[in-house]
Amino acid sequence: MSQSFRLPEIIEIARRNGKVTVEELAEHFDVTLQTIRRDLTELAEAGKLDRVHGGAVPPSGTTNIGYQERRKLNEPAKTAMARACATAIPDSASVFLNIGTSTEAVARELLTHRNLMVVTNNMNVANILAENADCQVIVTGGVLRRSDGGLVGNLTTQTIEQFRFDLAIIGCSAMDEDGDLMDFDIQEVGVSQTIIRQSRKTFLVADHSKFKRTAPARIAALRSIHTFFTDKALPAPLAGRCAEWGTRVIVC
Repeated sequence: MSQSFRLPEIIEIARRNGKVTVEELAEHFDVTLQTIRRDLTELAEAGKLDRVHGGAVPPSGTTNIGYQERRKLNEPAKTAMARACATAIPDSASVFLNIGTSTEAVARELLTHRNLMVVTNNMNVANILAENADCQVIVTGGVLRRSDGGLVGNLTTQTIEQFRFDLAIIGCSAMDEDGDLMDFDIQEVGVSQTIIRQSRKTFLVADHSKFKRTAPARIAALRSIHTFFTDKALPAPLAGRCAEWGTRVIVC
């Protein structure tokens, strides 16, 4: 494969996985380590990637951080948001929980809820709620994203379309100043949009760090959200828009 074809794919792999290594790319493209090092150097000089020891990562602020790191990020805030969100979920409800560490935190707060039906495309959520014998857990199926236990793709979307949920609990990777919810993975975006369509109400759980991040793919606007659970007050202009839209904001 020529360099003109390799470089865009290297960028895509880096965006999808959060990092690329010289050894993995050399094996993937069946080229030498030196060839990959030259490719990464060229991409770094063009501002497309940042070089790190043994490989490269997308430029700062343009990619998702590692899943284990995300689990530890703002953990007390996530717990507070999850408890508030779980309190708003009644027993005997049908609920969708999607991919993300914040939705996993909500799942942990649902372990004492009764007679729930939870559909999820998050293998971690399914494993958490398996401990609640009074909760029916349905896993959507789809292509497994090993980095975070998420399931994405057409099969995921088709499964979701078979339901009409009382509530959907979603997260996002970033939020822009206009209140657009953003993500890094276009397949996950399509799944999230289907979740919102198939739910009577949608709850968003996202801490303040999402206000400072950027991501390339748009999920929806906050006006599509019934209740937004977060840990810090929104900027005044965005708070005003939420009031106009009827989006309830709960600061935990």
